[in-house]
Amino acid sequence: MIIDAMLPHDWPSVRAIYEEGIATNQATFETKSPDWPEWDAKHLPVPRLVARDSDVIGFATLSRVSAREVYRGVCEVSVYVATAGRGKGVGGALLDMLIVESEAAGIWTLQASIFPENEASVALHVNRGFRIVGRREKIAKHHGVWRDTVLLERRSPLF
Repeated sequence: MIIDAMLPHDWPSVRAIYEEGIATNQATFETKSPDWPEWDAKHLPVPRLVARDSDVIGFATLSRVSAREVYRGVCEVSVYVATAGRGKGVGGALLDMLIVESEAAGIWTLQASIFPENEASVALHVNRGFRIVGRREKIAKHHGVWRDTVLLERRSPLF
């Protein structure tokens, strides 16, 4: 497996992985995948990572939590792994590299908002130094049902 920069031509594979996540009903509140321009606009250009073997098997990106200048170093993490890549260390490798590259880009706090039922994702983040800040009860509706999320954060020791 190789971790490297996501390029625009990786979008079809990244989108397919994202759609697998949507289908689980445990990865995101989104119910459909955006097109490339919309997705591109919502995520920082760097770091954008993909894990590859013969094809893209996972990706990790960051998005701003706020447009305010004081929060320029605070970003939300997205890590998705293809069904075929789960349980093989792909998510951990992506998150490890995302942490390193986010710090190089001046990001001091990473946040993750995860459905509590997605225990593997919560554990992945906790194992990488994220702490559970709290549980946001009934934060939004998903398919007409109120859902909770666990809010996690990791503060870089470099800043």
